[in-house]
Amino acid sequence: MTSHTDAIWQVLEEVKDPEIPVLSVVDLGIVREVKQLSPKAFEITITPTYSGCPAMDTIEKEIEALLREKGYECAIKTTLSPAWTTDWLSEKGRKALEDYGIAPPAESTSDKSFLTGEAKEVKCPLCKSTSTQLISQFGSTACKALYRCDDCLESFDYFKCI
Repeated sequence: MTSHTDAIWQVLEEVKDPEIPVLSVVDLGIVREVKQLSPKAFEITITPTYSGCPAMDTIEKEIEALLREKGYECAIKTTLSPAWTTDWLSEKGRKALEDYGIAPPAESTSDKSFLTGEAKEVKCPLCKSTSTQLISQFGSTACKALYRCDDCLESFDYFKCI
């Protein structure tokens, strides 16, 4: 038998990131905690991917609406500490990004290649080649960079390591 908290986590799997709809807010790692306040009321703690993320307001509203639809009450609490990191992306989420055509973060946030000027090895999500190059640090959203594959010649978004 699943607990009420487990049921809430399952419901949260249905809430998708509005910018990357193949990722749930759970796979994205922004849901930090689910705390039961009463049998049908919960506090959901979330952490934005970065301060000023335009999707957070929409995500909060979608969490509240879906839980209300399922018969639950909730309060959303936002915490900025610890700061969100791409290390919090689930393996399922990383795979979903790649299947969607977005290269997942290539390494953990401990990568220091930017200090040495070494090129980051980013795998093309389309043909799986590692012969890729950065076109722009700015992709379709602030959390992505634009790359091009030298083998298949396609451009693709890369989910930046944060």
